[in-house]
Amino acid sequence: MRTKSKTLTEQELEIMKVVWELQTATVREVYEILLRRRKIAYTTVMTMMNILEEKGYLKKRAEDKAYVYQVTKPKAKVIKAMVEDFVNRVFNGSAEPLLVQLVKDRHLSPEDLEKIARAIKESA
Repeated sequence: MRTKSKTLTEQELEIMKVVWELQTATVREVYEILLRRRKIAYTTVMTMMNILEEKGYLKKRAEDKAYVYQVTKPKAKVIKAMVEDFVNRVFNGSAEPLLVQLVKDRHLSPEDLEKIARAIKESA
């Protein structure tokens, strides 16, 4: 049996992006925003938000006739952890092959490369 991952799935990340933007949100609010982008069931959003609560990314409180969810982890912290997890799983903990791959695939513009060079200098 597979153990539950603490890492966000694509769908969970999509929901988290909405809640990060709104700061607090009900299932209905998240559902309506996602529905503008693609077809999704209300119950799917509700289930995913409950899973996010179980994983510790959201917490909820009862307000009027609905639960209001808010994030428990800042966006930057979650993204950092996801990047670290990816680099560890795919590149054995080394970020260099990832950057080389991005450069080879031309996913980095000269401006991006300049920003990276500046960041390297600032962190050294």
